[in-house]
Amino acid sequence: MLSLGSGGGKSTKPSFVSYVTPEDMKIKEKEEGLRSKHPYLLPGEVVFCSANHVLKYTQEDVSQRGVYGTLLCTNFKIAFISDESASQETAPPFRNKLLSENDIPLTCVDNIYGVSDEKKKLIIGGQVKSKYPSKLIIQCKDLRVFHFSLTYAKEEEAKKIFQGIVHHSLEPKSLKCVFAFSYCETASPSQASRKSSLTLMFETKEDWSVELGRTKGNCKVSSANEDYVISEKLPQFFVVPFAVSDDDILRFLGKGIPFWCWSHHSGCALFKMACLPTIQEDGISQKYMHRMLDAVTQDQLCPVKIEDLSSCLPALQDLQLSYNKFKQLFLIDSTTEFWVSDMKWFSSLENSGWLEIIRQCLMKAVEIVDYLESAHTSVLIVEEHCSDLCCVLSSLVQIMLDPYYRTRSGFQSLIQKEWVAGGHSFLDRCNHLYQKEKEVPAPVFLLFLECVWQLLQQHAPAFQFSETYLTVLSDSINIPLFSTFLFNSQHHRDTAIKPGHPEAQRSPLNFPSVWDWSLQFDCKAQSLFTNPLYVEKPIQDKALRKTSHQKHQRQLSLPNTLSKPSPRKGFFKEETDNLKKIFLGKRISKWLNPTESSKELYESWQRKPLDYQGLLLPYLDGPSVRVWMQRYLRWVPEAQIFGGGSITTVNRVLELASEIQDLQKEVERRSCRMNSSTAWTQVYSGPPLSARLSSFPFTATHAWSFKPAIPSSIRQSLGSVSSLADKEDDDCQGSGVL
Repeated sequence: MLSLGSGGGKSTKPSFVSYVTPEDMKIKEKEEGLRSKHPYLLPGEVVFCSANHVLKYTQEDVSQRGVYGTLLCTNFKIAFISDESASQETAPPFRNKLLSENDIPLTCVDNIYGVSDEKKKLIIGGQVKSKYPSKLIIQCKDLRVFHFSLTYAKEEEAKKIFQGIVHHSLEPKSLKCVFAFSYCETASPSQASRKSSLTLMFETKEDWSVELGRTKGNCKVSSANEDYVISEKLPQFFVVPFAVSDDDILRFLGKGIPFWCWSHHSGCALFKMACLPTIQEDGISQKYMHRMLDAVTQDQLCPVKIEDLSSCLPALQDLQLSYNKFKQLFLIDSTTEFWVSDMKWFSSLENSGWLEIIRQCLMKAVEIVDYLESAHTSVLIVEEHCSDLCCVLSSLVQIMLDPYYRTRSGFQSLIQKEWVAGGHSFLDRCNHLYQKEKEVPAPVFLLFLECVWQLLQQHAPAFQFSETYLTVLSDSINIPLFSTFLFNSQHHRDTAIKPGHPEAQRSPLNFPSVWDWSLQFDCKAQSLFTNPLYVEKPIQDKALRKTSHQKHQRQLSLPNTLSKPSPRKGFFKEETDNLKKIFLGKRISKWLNPTESSKELYESWQRKPLDYQGLLLPYLDGPSVRVWMQRYLRWVPEAQIFGGGSITTVNRVLELASEIQDLQKEVERRSCRMNSSTAWTQVYSGPPLSARLSSFPFTATHAWSFKPAIPSSIRQSLGSVSSLADKEDDDCQGSGVL
């Protein structure tokens, strides 16, 4: 403010000094009071509203027990702070430094229900009236369920906290309202931006050159889109065949261009392509399509196979619909609801179709692997925008073929390459801004993590990272802080971090990457990200090291004698016709069972000792594709069989005995210097037979049910024990022992 100084009768020049009004003092005192009361607020976090004397329920039906505390709504999260002293609370064994066990990021809120007069009603943003419910049920995207009673809070506080939670979590908002912007403007540069030195971010030409050199790819790094002069959806740098010119990229703004993903040691490669806009079948379009496909075959000296994903995999709407059905199995409101749903567990699981979609994605990935590994044929994956299921398939293929991507740094680099640089619309698909009419939300990235988990639980020694790492990564999607999952493209991010006005005297914002795990977990917690069963690549002797090219050189998993002879090299007419039909919108193929060639690949692969540093294929029969228990059942105490009697003890003893046996054989393998793949094949030749009964290292957010038995009211309605066998699905063991 402008302040006029005076003194000694002499006039002084006006000077600009800071002046604090009484109103500013009150606001500052209020903020300091809130921060002293809530010391866990992050930089840039602001409390919008709060309510005292809120009761957080457990999921006990009869007792309705709970704990009193304060319910807050900030620009980052919904938080419940217990009135109980910290000394009385047990610290969780696996604590996130950004969030406590009773914190819900605003972008993690899935649905909110209000309960009034024992009636449960779905709350819709923008339709909240002056009234507020007596009970609030919040369902989270990470499958947690919170129950809060507003009965004992002051009426004005209860009304404000209810309206504030609904407004900030369920109503459309602008990108600038996301907490990451407030955090980055307030946090120090060291807090805001720290990247893993081992993870390639694929933001520079050098990163692409490193990856191209590692795989010995016969393509070029293009900078035609530098400064996003051609397309805002494409990254600034990418890899294309040598015959693709800048004019080709410019003609259809990057559509119809074969973008390189990965190269096989035989010389063939994996490409992906976005469909051309709807065009007429004229000489220009045909000539363009011929030239693009010729560019792939000429550089790789291999034939090319085209895979149109829109004709063989579910649409995004079907994906979202299936997952909505699937997640309802785990959003448990009460113990009674758990046991009721348990009676129909397997039929409900099958009806959701979610596991079948996972199976389809893995099956299609195996078919692509077969073309690359056995037929030595390049594969071109085609999708409308080349940024959804195309990312899923290209990533899975590379994980199956290249052991580098099964390491933690390699896996993170793969996500940066195929998903972030590949232009996956994380902001729209995750629905962070709650703008329903803009884009189709769909759990595409979660589907990818599900497929990776299937491979991990079937072939644990092949992965350097653990199941807990995948679970935490899936949770991080819904934390509105990391640039990795916050934007629709690299251009979208680069535009958002710039100052609002060219005259603004501040540097671009430094958004943290999700790969800086130290922001969320300490070193002890991060140690759980490493898989102790991981079988590293054997150390080569000096003679072999001289001829090795790269640290993560891939090994042939199948000898050449088992590989099918390569078809005639050149341009196939049938593939040209297929490509024409794809571009012209004529989808002709349907989902088919695995081809005979894929079956031959499986048979050849199974005849060899399993090499965890070579080719990796998933088991796709019914029992092998399973529910990701740690992610979906970790918040359901009843599913953990806590205090479940002798069955818990027996299963735990068997699990420990199996681990001891595995460790003993591993010691023998190392002492005898046996081949790692041969030794492990004796121990592990298929999917694991036992299921984990614990949600470690995660803990439930509510009290445990110390009587894991069917409530008497339900048991009486079911009749005698012998009659249960006649009921549908009653012969199954239930969700807790999948």
